[in-house]
Amino acid sequence: MGAYRQNRINEEMTKVLAEILRNVKEKSVRENVLTVTGVSCAPDLSTARVFYSFFGPGDKKEVAKGLRNASGYIRSQLARILNLRQTPELTFVFDESIEKGAKIERILDAIKSGEKEEKDAEPDA
Repeated sequence: MGAYRQNRINEEMTKVLAEILRNVKEKSVRENVLTVTGVSCAPDLSTARVFYSFFGPGDKKEVAKGLRNASGYIRSQLARILNLRQTPELTFVFDESIEKGAKIERILDAIKSGEKEEKDAEPDA
């Protein structure tokens, strides 16, 4: 499969999965705000890794378990909407890039505020 077609399928699956996850009735998924950050399909469309992050009261293990429990429903909805020859098996992977980005931003803010405090504390000569 060409790279262009694979990228289009990945992007379309990302959009559709984001919409499907809003309608999942699994408690641990419903209570949290899930974001699909990306999808990576195998060239033969047999498998797909779905990268997600979430915001809410749940923990990573509970959300991952809820997604595994709802994967049959999610896959069936994906097959109905996308109309591909073969609907891939879904594997959900927690995407830590958002957490890492927020941590880096906090560190940079602390450095900036530390520099600002040092400049304010310097006496005028």
